[in-house]
Amino acid sequence: MLLKRTGRLLGIALASLLVTASHAEAKDLAGVKMPDTLSVGGKSLVLNGLGLRKKAIFKVYVGGLYLESASKDAPGIVAADTAKAIRMQFLRSIGKDKLIEGFKEGFEGNAGDKLVTQKANMDKFLALTADVKDGDVWTFSYAPGKGTVISHGEKEVGMFEGKEFADALFSIWLGPKPPSDDLKKGMLG
Repeated sequence: MLLKRTGRLLGIALASLLVTASHAEAKDLAGVKMPDTLSVGGKSLVLNGLGLRKKAIFKVYVGGLYLESASKDAPGIVAADTAKAIRMQFLRSIGKDKLIEGFKEGFEGNAGDKLVTQKANMDKFLALTADVKDGDVWTFSYAPGKGTVISHGEKEVGMFEGKEFADALFSIWLGPKPPSDDLKKGMLG
């Protein structure tokens, strides 16, 4: 349904929105090490939790949720106007069409009224989606007052202003119908 894996660290800048990964210590899940911290918009975020996305018997990606302070409150995390990030490291190659299908399903199952108000941004986001290879990393980071940066590996591929798109995007993993319950539970710590 959705994405795969990567072992590269990510450093992305758009205007004053900066995402950098720290080598300090890392958490490990399914052979993927995620950094303990990320910096988004000048705020230091901590790794809240890691989850594994499986599709049937296949391991698809490890997702890490980064927040300003630890939380298990999924609706509160989405609603909060605070810096946050989701980092996905793929464990297999996946074609663009399958990724788009998974993102569409995630938006439809979780974005609620934002399906209408953020349709243009969702379409733009889906158009940015590309094939991923085993080991690739995608990072979705939100900074209050700036917006959401989408990065594939070391390359920033898109920027979305405002909080509403971030709410719709983060709800894919933290909403009522996540890609898998185990992935959501893991990301919530």
